[in-house]
Amino acid sequence: MTRNPVTVTVAYHVMPGREADFHAWGWAVLRAGAGQPGFLGGGVLVDGGAEWHVVYRFRTSNDARTRENSLSWAQWSARADGLARETGRRVMEGSKTWFDSQTARNPAREAPRPPPKWKLWFVNMSAVFPKVLLFNLIALPYLGGLNPLIRTLVLCLCVTALVTWILMPRLQRFFKKWLYPPLQALRGRHKRRTA
Repeated sequence: MTRNPVTVTVAYHVMPGREADFHAWGWAVLRAGAGQPGFLGGGVLVDGGAEWHVVYRFRTSNDARTRENSLSWAQWSARADGLARETGRRVMEGSKTWFDSQTARNPAREAPRPPPKWKLWFVNMSAVFPKVLLFNLIALPYLGGLNPLIRTLVLCLCVTALVTWILMPRLQRFFKKWLYPPLQALRGRHKRRTA
C-alpha cells in the first residue's frame, strides 16, 4: 500500500431493468483498469437500490487521472450510455483511518455513526495487548541491558507496525458486523433482494 492512494467513487443512476447489465459493465471496467499502472483494485456497489457506485483505487492521483483521460476509459464510458447516467464523482486522497473505510462503501448517504468508544477500545486492546505481552515475555529478556528509552522505542516500533499493517485490517473485517450493525443490516437486505 502506498502512502497516498487515491479512491475515486463514481455514482450512477441505473435505468430500470438494466441493473444486471450495469453490474457486469462495472466489473468489466474494473478488469480493464487492472492493467493500468498504479491500479490497486475496486468494486461495484449499490446504495439501497437507489444509486450504484463504481469505486476504484490508484496509487497516486496521476495514475487515476491517466486512467480517466485514457481512450479506454472514454470507450467504457460510452458503453454505459444506454445503461446508466453518471450523477456524481468523489475523489479521496490519502489513507483514511481504520474505521473510516465504511464511508467509502456508502458515499451517497451520510456516513454511518462511528462505533461506541468502548467497542473501539475493545478492538484496539485485542490487537495491542497480546503483542505487548509476547514482546515482554520473549524479547525483553534479550533487551534487558538496553537503555529504557531505546527498549521502549523498540517495543513501540514493533507493536505499532504489527497492529497497523497486519492486525487492525483483519480485526476490522472480523468485527465489521459488530462495529457497524445497521450498515450490515442494509447490505443484508440488498443481498436478499438481488438473490
